[in-house]
Amino acid sequence: MLIPLSLLKVTQRFRALKPGETLEVLWREPESPQELFRVLPHAAYEVIAMEEQGRANPYYRIQLQKKELLESA
Repeated sequence: MLIPLSLLKVTQRFRALKPGETLEVLWREPESPQELFRVLPHAAYEVIAMEEQGRANPYYRIQLQKKELLESA
C-alpha cells in the first residue's frame, strides 16, 4: 500500500510532467497500483511497463507516460 504522503508525492510528480514524459514508480505491495490508478485521471496516462522484479525481496515497477489531453471545442 502506498502511504498517503508517498501517493501525494507520486501524483504531484506526475502532474508536473509534460506530455510524453515518463514517471517510474517502485513499490513493494502488489495492491499499490490500484491506489495510484484511483487518483490519476485515466485519460491522462498510458501504462508503458508494469512488472515484478527481484526474487528474494520482490518489488514492483510501473512506468506511466503522460498523455496530451485534447481540449474539446
